[in-house]
Amino acid sequence: MTEKFISISEALKKGNGKVAVRGWIYRERGSNEFKFLVLRDSSDIIQCVLKKEKFKKQWEEIDKIQVETSVEIEGTIKKDSRAPTGYEIDVDETKIIGVSKDFPINKSLNEELLGDRRHLWLRSRKMNSIMKIRDTVLRAMREHWHKKGFYEYHSPTLLGMQAEGGATLFKVDYFGKPLYLSQTWQLHAEAGIFSLEKIFTIQPSFRAEKSKTSRHLTEYWHAEMEVAWEDFDYLQDDAEQLIKHIVEKVLQERKPELEILGRDWKKLEATIRKKFPRITYDYALKLLKEKKKISIPWGKDLRTIEEDKLSELYDTPIMVRHYPKIVKAFYMKEVPNTEKGKETVFGFDMIAPEGYGELVGGSQREEDIEKLKKNLKAQGEDPSKYEFYFDTRRYGSVPHGGFGMGVERVISWICGLETIKDAIAFPRTMTRWSP
Repeated sequence: MTEKFISISEALKKGNGKVAVRGWIYRERGSNEFKFLVLRDSSDIIQCVLKKEKFKKQWEEIDKIQVETSVEIEGTIKKDSRAPTGYEIDVDETKIIGVSKDFPINKSLNEELLGDRRHLWLRSRKMNSIMKIRDTVLRAMREHWHKKGFYEYHSPTLLGMQAEGGATLFKVDYFGKPLYLSQTWQLHAEAGIFSLEKIFTIQPSFRAEKSKTSRHLTEYWHAEMEVAWEDFDYLQDDAEQLIKHIVEKVLQERKPELEILGRDWKKLEATIRKKFPRITYDYALKLLKEKKKISIPWGKDLRTIEEDKLSELYDTPIMVRHYPKIVKAFYMKEVPNTEKGKETVFGFDMIAPEGYGELVGGSQREEDIEKLKKNLKAQGEDPSKYEFYFDTRRYGSVPHGGFGMGVERVISWICGLETIKDAIAFPRTMTRWSP
């Protein structure tokens, strides 16, 4: 090979002349005189034509090339409207690097069998596109918070207490002591804001939810922020600005990938243009009753079906706030002067359009230690496990709050995926822990 290797996307931009590319065979077909190879690399695909008359000594080897064989190719690129990406390479020289025989993925495989072969299914154009969009989403999150002066900060994964509810904890044997996989960074993040003031993280969280739905993972990536000195409105503003920035970046950089996925990206434009509606829990119940004929008793949390029905009324994400205290975490600050038996909290959930469920959950935090202890006892927890957390209130507490975003939920919505399992390279669910 005399040419320097370039990516397929760079070759497509060049459009004519000599090129050298390398990658894996995406599709192959041929006759006695020609071999048509569609080559893929991380950037794109291109059709390559090998003529038998040029490869008489090598033809037997070339004729046996199968899908996913890795090759190096040199030749002349030219326009051809019949080719998958509008160009093809007339090959002068090829070298087989790694043989592939009977690649075990085909169109007849169902979701379960593709899950068994996930390590190979990642090579598909679908998964390639999703992983690129995922990269853009994660980068956009960091851009958003760094631009606002936040610091990236990490908390432990192994904890001695719950933060989001004991029923969803994964128990771990830690040298003979029972510990739990983190459900959220929050309790340790609240300690961090008294040093750094504005912090965020992007790290895994774990929920032992016995759910087999298309929108639940037991291990997922959690983007969370915590901030000192700010109020409830600031949290909602930041969550809205974050989502807008993510969607804007994806539409700027990843429209080709969205088109490969068959996603109608125009449906995402309203999220950038419009302000997100902010409604109370009470108003959400009113809407569901009047518009969707669904009656929910006050004090019940919104289930998946109710969130989906609400999302049908809007073309952007919506914020539902002031939920009943009884259905929310112990650390959420109570709204003052509420009716007895109808106590609400400064908490909000952001619900995605198109039936993709909750994207963000956040709240202003309770500062009163006695109220925190009372809330913990009401949830059957031992307050003595939380002494380090109470210390954050004993020594110079300030108004503060934060929120958490499910990274895979956001990706699933943006990509228009049928299942959240495709939003991560190796999904972990109640029934899937391998490969």
